Parts: sequence; C-alpha cells; structure tokens
Amino acid sequence: MRRSSAGPDRVRHPATVLAVGFGVTILIGTAVLATPLATTTGGSAPWLTALFTATSAVCLTGLVVVDTASYWSDFGEVVIALLIQAGGLGIMTLATLFTLLISGKIGLRARMSTQLETKSVNAANLRQVVRKVVVFSLVCEVIVAAVLTGRFAITYGEPFGRALYLGGFHAVSAFNNAGFALWPDNLMRFVADPWICLTIAIAVIIGGLGFPVVFELLRSWRRPSSWSMLTRLTMSLTVILLTAGTLIFLVTEARNPATMGPLDNPGKLLASFFAAVMPRSAGFNSIDIGKMEPSSWLVTDVLMFIGGGSAGTAGGIKLTTFGFLLFIIWAELRGETQVNIAHRRLPESTQRQAVTIGLMGVSLVVTSTWLLMTLTPHSLDQLLFEAVSAFATNGLSTGITPDISVGGHVLLSVLMFVGRIGPLTLGSALALKKRTRHYELPEERMIVG
Repeated sequence: MRRSSAGPDRVRHPATVLAVGFGVTILIGTAVLATPLATTTGGSAPWLTALFTATSAVCLTGLVVVDTASYWSDFGEVVIALLIQAGGLGIMTLATLFTLLISGKIGLRARMSTQLETKSVNAANLRQVVRKVVVFSLVCEVIVAAVLTGRFAITYGEPFGRALYLGGFHAVSAFNNAGFALWPDNLMRFVADPWICLTIAIAVIIGGLGFPVVFELLRSWRRPSSWSMLTRLTMSLTVILLTAGTLIFLVTEARNPATMGPLDNPGKLLASFFAAVMPRSAGFNSIDIGKMEPSSWLVTDVLMFIGGGSAGTAGGIKLTTFGFLLFIIWAELRGETQVNIAHRRLPESTQRQAVTIGLMGVSLVVTSTWLLMTLTPHSLDQLLFEAVSAFATNGLSTGITPDISVGGHVLLSVLMFVGRIGPLTLGSALALKKRTRHYELPEERMIVG
C-alpha cells in the first residue's frame, strides 16, 4: 500500500524543518520582545512591532519600524543580538551543535537538515563543518568587537563597559550582515571614521562571502589556480561589484550636499566604498539613504537584489546565481550547447535552478511592490527599494518603513522570511520531492522573442 506524501514526511523533510526552525525562532523572539522587559518604557510592545523586529533580526535584515536604541531596553537589544546570532549561524547548525555537545551523535535527518543550511557537499564531514562555522564566526566577531570597543573607548570617550557593549552588538550585527545599529542615524556619525567603517565593511564582506568560499580561501589563498568554480566566481564578482559600486556612488553622490558633498576626497571615497559594500545584505548606512539621488537608489536596488555569496549571511539571489545567469546568456549568444565556467561544465539542473531563483526573485519583488503601492501613498522608487531590501534581507531603507501601513509591515515580514529561507528552498519544502516523469512528450520547436 502506497503511503501518502502528505503524511509525516512533510514535517520531516529537511527543507520543511529548516523553514519551521526559522519560523519557531521568530515566534519565540516575538514573544520575548513583546514583554515589558524588552522596552524602555516598561510597557509591552505591540505584537506587530515585536514580530517585525524579530523577523528582521532572525532573517538578518535590519529593517525596523521603531528606533532600536530608544525603543528597546538593554534586555531587548540583547535579545535582538541573540536572534541575529541564531539566524546567522543557522537554526539547523545550532541544533546539530547542541546535539553534538549533549550526545556526540548526529542522526541522518539532522545531517540532512544541517547540510541544507550550510550547503555542505559531503554529509560525512558535517561535524567538522559545523565546528568550523561556529568557531570561525565567533572568532571573527570577537576580533571585530575588540577593534570597535577600542575605538569607541579611546576616540569617542565611551566608558569601557558601554564601549564593549556597543562593540559586541555591532560586531554580531556586522558579521551576520544584519544592519542593526544602536544610534538613530545608524552609522552616519562615523561616515569619515575609517576605523569604524572599514572594520564593519570587512566584517560584512567576510560574512557575506559564504563559509565554503572562506574555508577554501583559508586553505589555498596562495593558489588561485586551484580554486573551485564557486570560489572563483564569488571572488571575481565580489571585486567587480564592489569596484563598480564604489565608482558609481562616487560619481553620483560626490556633489550631493545632503550626502557626500560636505566630505573631503578621502571621506567621499570611504563613504562610496561603504555604500557599495552594504547592499551585499548588511543594511548599515553612513550617509542618508533617503536623500540619495534616484539613480543611486536604482544601483542600490540592483546590488541588493544580487546580494552576496552562497551559504553565508548575505541575502539576495546570490552572486553565484547572478554569475550563472550571465554565463548562460553568454553561452546562448555564442550558440554553445554547454555552459562552461572556469574550465568546468555547469550542469543543466544548476542552470534551471539559477533561472528559477532569478525569476522567482523578480516575481516576488514586482508583486510585493505592486501590493505596497496599493497599501501606501509612497512613490514607486521608494516602495521598490523597500521591497528589494526586504526580499534581499538587506535592511537599507529610504526612511519610509515606520510609515508603511499595517498590511505593508505584514507583507514585508513575509518577504523577509521568504528571502532568508530562499525561494527554491521554500519551494522544495512545499513540493517535498522531485517528481520523475517516466515518459517524454514529442518535441515541438517554438519561436522565442
């Protein structure tokens, strides 16, 4: 007797477990943030405010409907930092780590779930992968926290305890590409401070490269010729997009009196580089996003949609997906039947996945933008920016997030969740398994274009 596919397997499917794990963490975070202890006023936060903030933290986004520093208490800020950390390491990675610590054993389904989160190719070495992810993340955060703490204490006169608190919070937020900051203007007051801006930017870049790429670079950074297709593509596109973004922002914003105009030339270069790094998925800003030129908004939209590396803390459709699409187009224009990258052939299944993720991303952003336009009176370019930022789990905003309607906040929360889990992962969680067709239909040539 055949077993129904809608039974217990739906709950145990790794993609479903991953989605449920993030969902449960968001609900727990919402419940904690809704308690009086989490606010500075001592009153309970509205459930939608708590839900939006928890979703933004777990999904590593950074969009906020209230000012983080003035609205949430120290307890609430710590909860937000913990939610960011949980989202960054991955619910399944944490679950596997706890299983290791308690029993020293990992079940097959736990291996499958954590493999899905960490994008580990070989499930047999999963214990080592999880340890590396956790240790590397914590070491990077400690180093960033130490630099920021010293800067806050020495240069800005913060008491050591407060400097350590600020350094630790922003280290977690930066490495995990979350973008939460404890100042009303985010990081605008540090726009010309290279110690703050470059430290946070480097943390964002490393966290956004993806753990497989970082580990390969640590092993063979002196031998670029031995790098895998993933590492070559990720590093090449990272350099290209950061360079292009820096130059574009430098050109479009250098004379803008509301953003980079008052800065000297080194300050403009630093601000431009910082503005190019943050769309990877970080959400920090050292200039006023709402006063940028519309052309800069459009460039930021594109960079946010592309995002960062796979299996890291960045969002977007990922650099690899964008790169695959470029090579697919190039191969088609040249009339080649195979897509080759770095002397390797790209499997057809991977090509289909890249096209699927790209089209699903565009569809979600366009649909969400249209819905936001029906719910709020803001302009198209502002709402498009907001939708892309939520889907790409970025967190940058033109400043309209608190003014969006209740329905808009719910929509953005859903978009952040879908963007973090990934359209393809969420789709596989619903479909559960591949369906194999045991026959082929006759082929018919169609006109394209």
